[in-house]
Amino acid sequence: MPLSDDQNSDSDSSRLSESTASSSDSEYSRQSFTSDSSSKPSSPASSPPKMVTFDELMAAARNLTDLTLAHEIAVNANFCIKHEDLPQNSLVGTVKRIVHKAFWDHLESELNEDPPEYEHAIKLFEEIKEILLSFLTPGANRIQNQICEVLDTDLIRQQAEHNAVDIHGLANYIINTMGKLCAPIRDNDIKQLKATDNIVELLRQIFHVLDLMKMDMANYTIQCLRPYLQRNLVDYERTKFQEILEETPSALDLTTEWIKESIEDELSSVSDESSSSSGADHSCKSNISPTLVLNNGYLKLLQWDYHKTIPETLITDEVRLQELREKLNQLKIIACVCLITNNMVGAAIVDVPDFADQLKRVSVPLLEGMSKKTFDLKEALNAIGVQICSKVNGSLSERGLPTLNAETQNNLMGQIASIVEENNPVCSLIDKRIQLFMKSLLALPSFQKCMPAVPGGLSVIQTEMEFVGSQYASIVNFNKQVYGPFYANILRKLLFPEAPIGKTGTEAPTN
Repeated sequence: MPLSDDQNSDSDSSRLSESTASSSDSEYSRQSFTSDSSSKPSSPASSPPKMVTFDELMAAARNLTDLTLAHEIAVNANFCIKHEDLPQNSLVGTVKRIVHKAFWDHLESELNEDPPEYEHAIKLFEEIKEILLSFLTPGANRIQNQICEVLDTDLIRQQAEHNAVDIHGLANYIINTMGKLCAPIRDNDIKQLKATDNIVELLRQIFHVLDLMKMDMANYTIQCLRPYLQRNLVDYERTKFQEILEETPSALDLTTEWIKESIEDELSSVSDESSSSSGADHSCKSNISPTLVLNNGYLKLLQWDYHKTIPETLITDEVRLQELREKLNQLKIIACVCLITNNMVGAAIVDVPDFADQLKRVSVPLLEGMSKKTFDLKEALNAIGVQICSKVNGSLSERGLPTLNAETQNNLMGQIASIVEENNPVCSLIDKRIQLFMKSLLALPSFQKCMPAVPGGLSVIQTEMEFVGSQYASIVNFNKQVYGPFYANILRKLLFPEAPIGKTGTEAPTN
C-alpha cells in the first residue's frame, strides 16, 4: 500500500511550527557558534571517523525512514495510507494477477475433490485468525477467546480428517466478526461478503476486505499518534538524526557543502577593499552573520535543482520545498505577463477594474503542469499572449474604443513569449523581487505573524506570495529548531576555525 499525502496540507506545518517552542534569531548569535558545544545538552555529539558496516548502514536507513515518516505524520494533517491497485498493464500487476489466479484455482480444485482437501483452506483460516486477533484492543478477552475457539486449526484438521468441516459456517463466523470490528465505512463491503455464495470467491473477498481493514487500523493509529508527535517532534527528529550521524559519520557532508557554498556567496559580496586587505579572509569570515549565512542557504532551496541530492537535514521536507519552488516559478511567469501587459497597453486598460486579476485567471490554467518534463512553456506563453490580446480587445470594444492594431498585438505577444529566454530582463527583475520578499520574510523573528511589504510588480500575486511565504517560513523555522545545534557546529568550524574552546562572542548577529 503506497503512502499518500494531500498537497494542501502545508498550512498545518505552519501551525505546527508556531505551536512548538519558537526560536528567535538570538539562537544563532555569534556566542552560540564560538562557545564550547560540549557544554550544551542540546548540541549533537561529534563522531570520530570510522568505517561503516552494512548493518550500521541499514540501521541508519531504518532511522531515516522512521524520521521521515514521523515528520510527515506530524506536519501533514492529511497524510494517510491509501489502497491502490497495480496498473492492469504493468509487469508487477500482471505477475500478481497470474500468481493469485493460480492459487485460487488450485484451492478451488482441492475443495472440489472427493473427499475435499482442506489443508490450504485451513492455512487461510489460520492467517485470518491472526489478522482478526491483531485488530483487538488489550482487554478484549471474550472475543479473543471466541476467535481462538472457533478458528482452532487443530480442531478444524480433526474435522477435516472425518470430512466434517463446516467451511461455510466458518466463513459466516469470520464475516460476522469482521462486521463487529470494522469501521462504518466497510459496512457495505461486509454486506457484499454475505451475498457471495462461492466459497473460494468468498475467501478471496474476505482477504481483500481484511486488507482494507488493516489500512483503516493503520490510519486510525496515525491519527492517534499525530498529537503526540506534534508535541515531541523537535526532540524526536533531533535524536533520530543524531543516531543516524553516529551510524554514518558522513551524514552531514551535503549539509556542510550547502552551508559552505552559502558562506562563499556571502564572502563574494564583501567589498573589494576588505577582500584585498591582508588577512581579509579570516576577518571577513569572522564578521559574517551565521544567521544570514543560514537564511541565504534556505533561499537557495527555492531555486534548487531537485535532480541533485538535497542537504541531509532537509530530506523530510524535500517534496514540500520542491512544490514551493514550482509554485513560485508559476507565480513569477504570471507577474512577468502582467508587468509586460501593463507596460505595453496599460493606458488602454487603466480604467478597467480588476483587469490584472483577469489576466491572472487567463494565465493560471495555461501554466498548470509547468513542472512536468512534457510541458512546453514557450507554447503556453504563446497561448497566453493570444488570450491576453483577445481580452484587451474585448475590453476596448465594450467601451467603444479602437482595438489594438496588429503591430501592437505582435509586439505584446512577442514580449510575453520572450519570457522563456535566458536572462530575460523582466523575468530577472521579477525573480530578484521574489527573492527579496522571501529574504525579508526570513529576516523576521519566527514569532512575528505579519508579512513584509511586497515589492513593486508583485501586487498581482500578493495573496499567493504571502501564502507560499507562510508555508516556506514554517518549514525553515521548524528546520532551524530541529537542526540548529548541527548547523551551529558546522558554522563554528567554517567561520571560526581558530576560535579557542569556551570563547564567547559579544553580540548577536544581525540580519
